[in-house]
Amino acid sequence: MIDHAPVVVLSLSLTLLVLSGCAVPDARTVDQVDTYHGVEVADPYRWLEDLDGAETAGWIASQNESSGRYLDGLEHRGRIEARLTELWNYERFGVPFKEGGRTFYSRNDGLQDQSVIYVADTIDSEPRILLDPNTFSNDGTVALASYTVSPDGEHLAYSISDGGTDWKTWRVREIESGRELADEIQHTKFSGTSWTADGQGFYYSRYPLDEDGEGDDSAAVKIYHHRIGSRQEDDDLVFEIPEQPRWQPYATVTEDGRYLVITMEEGYFSNAVLYRDLGKAGSEPIELFGAWDGLYNLIGSHESKLFFLTTKDAPNWRVIAVDVAPGHGLSPQTTEVIAEGSNRLESVNLVGGQLVAVYIEDARNTAAVFDLDGNLVRQVELPGLGTIAGFGGRGDDPQTYYSFTGFVSPNTIYSYDVASGEGAVFRQPIVDVDLGSFETRQVFFESKDGTRVPMFITHRRCIELDGAHPTLLYGYGGFDISLTPAFRPDRTVWLEMGGIFAMANLRGGGEYGEAWHSAGTKLQKQNVFDDFIAAAEYLIAEGYTSTSRLAIQGGSNGGLLVGAVLNQRPDLFGAALPAVGVMDMLRYHLPSSNARAWSSDYGLSENEDEFQALLAYSPYHNISAGTCYPPTWITTADHDDRVVPWHSFKYGAQLQEAQSCENPILVRVETRAGHGAGKPTWMRIEEVADAWAFLAQSLDLAPFDDD
Repeated sequence: MIDHAPVVVLSLSLTLLVLSGCAVPDARTVDQVDTYHGVEVADPYRWLEDLDGAETAGWIASQNESSGRYLDGLEHRGRIEARLTELWNYERFGVPFKEGGRTFYSRNDGLQDQSVIYVADTIDSEPRILLDPNTFSNDGTVALASYTVSPDGEHLAYSISDGGTDWKTWRVREIESGRELADEIQHTKFSGTSWTADGQGFYYSRYPLDEDGEGDDSAAVKIYHHRIGSRQEDDDLVFEIPEQPRWQPYATVTEDGRYLVITMEEGYFSNAVLYRDLGKAGSEPIELFGAWDGLYNLIGSHESKLFFLTTKDAPNWRVIAVDVAPGHGLSPQTTEVIAEGSNRLESVNLVGGQLVAVYIEDARNTAAVFDLDGNLVRQVELPGLGTIAGFGGRGDDPQTYYSFTGFVSPNTIYSYDVASGEGAVFRQPIVDVDLGSFETRQVFFESKDGTRVPMFITHRRCIELDGAHPTLLYGYGGFDISLTPAFRPDRTVWLEMGGIFAMANLRGGGEYGEAWHSAGTKLQKQNVFDDFIAAAEYLIAEGYTSTSRLAIQGGSNGGLLVGAVLNQRPDLFGAALPAVGVMDMLRYHLPSSNARAWSSDYGLSENEDEFQALLAYSPYHNISAGTCYPPTWITTADHDDRVVPWHSFKYGAQLQEAQSCENPILVRVETRAGHGAGKPTWMRIEEVADAWAFLAQSLDLAPFDDD
């Protein structure tokens, strides 16, 4: 961690600056200056990094009071929230899976704060509630984070997140009786559980403890084995890498229980893999892939072969099989199973003795079935152009399930027979809206350097391209994440309000494989912002909207995107919604090892060339005093331990100080939420109602006028 000069402590000024009818706190500044590679960089709001400080708490309270007062004066907010509540109230299902002869899936009746886990004991029996997370807390802010079922279908391991934190607590429940066991696992983040073949225990990764007895996520995790009925302090340490504290190891047991596959991660471009033969007592892990020359994601196993999805020599990914039979010694035989194609290979599942591969083609999914030698069996017939997920299951189970969704197609669950290719609707939602009145088109535009970039645009049918439509442009552009079509009730309400929704598939994402991702990272990160600006210019040039009616939205890395382009082109947008953004690019890596791992995409201020690139676009450092910024609604959460909220605090305070016109710059801090996962339904509805009401006011939109 870099040493910095001490923060100057002054009294908090409660001076208020009146902007567009709302009182915004005028935060104090400090004379904090850091030197990076000979360059002095001011950090006047460093004191807001003290998340537990009384002064920071006072600033948060003042910001929430100001933003709340502004929202109270918006005439359309109540109507928007009422319609969101109506449209959100539809039955939703998760993709089912099977273990031990039982079928498991999630269901939400519509307005339940958290989805409920159901189990059907036989193929013909009625499902029953296995776990209801709505009983965890009165306000729905304690959520089920993830769960796994033992291979015999007898035990459920599940993790809980309190108030949106990434820190999870694991518990165990008997599936037949519903009885909660005494087992409890703490100090985990980003770790699942992988059961042993006998169903009597599981492997997991956890952080060591700091001097206060809390999990220390500045250190590397270690792999442990937990046996059902034992205490966590008695769990066996299975694997650690003390000589490489930034490598994060995680364990997976192959379906047959024969091998323990250990994946070591650092960043998002490559990893290493070891395996251990669990059938041999005292066996040591053997290195399988140790050159850190690509990503290797375990798909599954068949006999002595381990199947991996990899970017090694394949920017669009391919499938390889590694035979680890004893006769191959320390040099296992590797063969290519599914070759790299022209489209990105997004996921592969080994189910029913076949490989089901999902591709992404121009930011929408296709799927195909291959045999274990890589021969094409068939293309999967899909219900349309959209996004699919699922196809999980065991290697000998001929039936699987998948989901399909699009911008105007609610998430529908299908069963699929891998052997015959026959599919059927398993669950289909009914939504209280005429989805046939909307349409989605895909367009392509040129970015600043001539790169062809796709974008989806959804709106009412037969609109006139007169430049008058309020439009919301959404983007992300990072970490190899692909944005594909999906139905969301909040965006559908935006369409009902008369708005257009546009989603740009920027470089930095995974839509066109690793080359597309790399083109939006480190020294090339500006490409992402250029793509987003070009998308906005396209929407204006083609007559969808105009500057005064164009809003931009993004969260996390997408919050960084919004903050960066808002600085670079404040004249181009009519409003901005940056959420839980990474806003201080010089210090983002300091809070935890999790944040430092983002350096594979961002780079580090410790390296001079990367520092120069980071400083050039860092949202916090590129705000210009005396500029008229568009109305901006900055949101974060005080329990966000992934992108720590001081990013938004510092950025918001700096932007408020620099604002030269009456456009409001508002900060809203949720006090019982984290980075976004696990938020209860009521909170999600309220947050969207706030955002849409803010946009209605900022873009001069009178929602539901044609009702």
